[in-house]
Amino acid sequence: MSNPKKRVLFVSSEMTPFLNESPLATVARHLPQAIQEKDHEIRVLVPRFGVINERRNRLHEVVRLSGINISIDDKDNPLMIKVASLQEARMQVYFLDNEDYFHRKFVFTDEKNKFFDDNDERVIFFCKGVLETVKKLGWAPDIIHCQGWMTSLIPAYLKTLYKDEPVFKNAKIVYSIFENEFKEDLGKDFGRKASLNEIEDKFLETYANGDCTSLHKGGIQNADAVVDCTSNLDPELAKMIKAKPHMTHDSENLAEKYVAFYDQVMTSAK
Repeated sequence: MSNPKKRVLFVSSEMTPFLNESPLATVARHLPQAIQEKDHEIRVLVPRFGVINERRNRLHEVVRLSGINISIDDKDNPLMIKVASLQEARMQVYFLDNEDYFHRKFVFTDEKNKFFDDNDERVIFFCKGVLETVKKLGWAPDIIHCQGWMTSLIPAYLKTLYKDEPVFKNAKIVYSIFENEFKEDLGKDFGRKASLNEIEDKFLETYANGDCTSLHKGGIQNADAVVDCTSNLDPELAKMIKAKPHMTHDSENLAEKYVAFYDQVMTSAK
């Protein structure tokens, strides 16, 4: 028998129709709607990349949630929260915004296809910003479903910085792994910056190389369960996944399969 109504927080770097179609963007768009249509409560958080047209998508600032500062390397970065509605899905999407990190007309690479030098800080800002936003919402999720490498620090932050926060007390963390989406790395200082001067190095060792595989390893290691959304999974990651409750993504009977998986994760031992 299925557990009662669940609160599921979905976090993703990409989502259609706000960004171009990709496997991640498509799952991020349709999975929350499918879960909501089964009478579960959802929240969806994504970055507000500069390529997302605010006017066309009718984004507007949520003043009561904005005003948080995310400090990285002793620099305070203001966090703005915006929201848009997907009318056909009867679903709201929250966007995390910052002028320095997201107001550019490209996502992760510039017009010459060069990886942005500050992608490391953009990842850190987004992951910590998500958790601060949920705290401010005062909305306690049962499941926190992180999708893709840009969300990979969230499981680690939940197990360290936020482990005593009441709003996350009973939350289970699910991490979805997609194909390696960048070939570069986030730089030699990524681990140090990601610690936010509060987390011991040992908790972030897995992430230290800053490449896509390392981020996936960190996400898997710190999650309670894993979803494989790839068609060609790295053998080392496959071995890590087998040690956790896990499932393979299947777009057929989407809601039923994921709700059953969430039930399994919520009833498994912590």
